[in-house]
Amino acid sequence: MSATLTPPGAPAPSAWVQRWSHLIAPGARVLDVACGSGRHVRWFAGRGCHVTALDRDAVVTEPLHPIADVVLADIEAGPWPLPDRHFDAVVVTNYLWRPLLPTLCQALNEGGVLIYETFAHGQQSVGRPANPDFLLRPGELLEAARGLRIVAFEDGFLGSPARFVQRIAAVNAAADPAGPGEIPRYLLDAGHPPQGE
Repeated sequence: MSATLTPPGAPAPSAWVQRWSHLIAPGARVLDVACGSGRHVRWFAGRGCHVTALDRDAVVTEPLHPIADVVLADIEAGPWPLPDRHFDAVVVTNYLWRPLLPTLCQALNEGGVLIYETFAHGQQSVGRPANPDFLLRPGELLEAARGLRIVAFEDGFLGSPARFVQRIAAVNAAADPAGPGEIPRYLLDAGHPPQGE
């Protein structure tokens, strides 16, 4: 399957999600939480992943049915709709529902990857959302991912468009896929090999 499943004019995948996608193997089971119109669903389906698209809006998710398992649920008003399912990756962008944070980490298989990016404290000074319920506190994603192996974390200001974000890439490294005595290597820059290699 081609990595060009995004229709013309559709929003591009987050640069953060693209940067850390190399941590997720083709064929992996990926959960996209609050997926909206599916920019990351398409991105991962195009990379050969089996994607579960979770959102409450049946209209915006309708075009995703041919490429994903679409689950319709209001995760803020009802129970977690996937209680017995685990994933090789969980992806969340531009969405925050604090009671869900532990559930998302627990939904990761061993070796599973969490890629999360959303608005942070400071956003209220440049635009919406301004409600603190929807803005991560300093270091909040680090706290939420306690117990996972943090590969990358950022908390700061981006200039274009102006926004405050917090984002993390973390691995549930409870069982080391590298084997006994091996040290796992989470490549920080998959696009450029290290000097001397």
